[in-house]
Amino acid sequence: MSVDRSEFREGWRVVLASALGIGTGLSPIPIYTLGVFVGPLSQEFGWGVDQIMVSMMFMTLGALVAGPVAGLLADRFGVRLVALSSVALFGLTLAGFALSNGSLVMFYANWILMAALGAGTLPITWTRAVNNWFNANRGLALGLALLGTGLFGAAAKLYANFLIGEFGWRVAYVGLALLPLLIALPVGLLFFHDTTDVKAKGAPVKRAEGGLSLRQAIGGYRFWVLGLAFVPISFAVGGPIPNLEKILGTKGMDVQQAVQIASLMGPAVIAGRILGGWLIDRFWAPGVAFVLLAMPALACWLLTHGEVSTMAAAFSVILIGFAAGVEYDIMAFLVSRYYGMKAYGAIYGMMYGFFALGAGFGPWAFGRIFVQTGSYDIGLIYGGVGFVFGAALLLTLGRYPSAESLRAADAETK
Repeated sequence: MSVDRSEFREGWRVVLASALGIGTGLSPIPIYTLGVFVGPLSQEFGWGVDQIMVSMMFMTLGALVAGPVAGLLADRFGVRLVALSSVALFGLTLAGFALSNGSLVMFYANWILMAALGAGTLPITWTRAVNNWFNANRGLALGLALLGTGLFGAAAKLYANFLIGEFGWRVAYVGLALLPLLIALPVGLLFFHDTTDVKAKGAPVKRAEGGLSLRQAIGGYRFWVLGLAFVPISFAVGGPIPNLEKILGTKGMDVQQAVQIASLMGPAVIAGRILGGWLIDRFWAPGVAFVLLAMPALACWLLTHGEVSTMAAAFSVILIGFAAGVEYDIMAFLVSRYYGMKAYGAIYGMMYGFFALGAGFGPWAFGRIFVQTGSYDIGLIYGGVGFVFGAALLLTLGRYPSAESLRAADAETK
């Protein structure tokens, strides 16, 4: 299957705006940078690693509620309004961490608020527009749009680490908040339009693709298979990422070396996005997902060894990053192919809730295991099992529904 250049000729602006919106949004920035704030926050306020990492669970609570709501609002009022409003609100709430005064309650409350107001920056909204602009190259377009998580995830980690060293952690939070406000928001205002928007010049003619309603989706087995699969997968990916510097530190590496190796996560995510997107356009996506999401179990096993060599550590980070690079676009692709676009935002929002359960619980669980045992090895073993189990579940999804069956399902609800 060759690349349909006409799709990219017309839709590249949407892909670019989506990449910047996702990359500077709620999905990568707090998760990828939390690890570099652990030391300064612990030193200033006396908080334990597990107390700081539990903040991810509070963010999960906000995302669990706000994610499906953002999807429903995008289906009803359009993704442009929801996404761009959320970009501005996310930036403001992220800057709010600079005002932390040592109260864990206020710290956790800001995580919940940030998740609730920033849920529209999640892939739930941006990928709806990308799915509508692309068909033949949908997987590749989604992969490119989701490149932002890798690009900004790696850069934000180094950027935050630099700001902390030069100006302190409070200025670092303000500096991070400027990313969505000064990059994603202006580009989104110029370029981000769905195919149904009046100003979407060159938008493809909307086909009667049809699709399932949220109620129809929930009534089928695939919805629960997908949800159950992404809980352990997101746990296995989300647990190590914000703890990477600490994990590598327990394996005999100094802080600077650990940060440098952890920064390889970004390029690995980028590679996963592009290759994964290209593959799912050409092969059965659940089979591709099984291969790419089961491989990082090897990384988890390697990191349980005593002192890990620089080569083994880098290889492990790359494998985990590769998995982080395919999870979101495979989820978006599977939702669009199995359920159509009728209630895409609502269904993807619900699916993101399952994903957020694992992603939010993982960092806290890894941090708690470290506090109790002085090692991350048990958490890494759990992560390896999660990768294999979740990836294997996706193999039970079966063939994609035909366009006719999606239109028939749509007609049943009218």
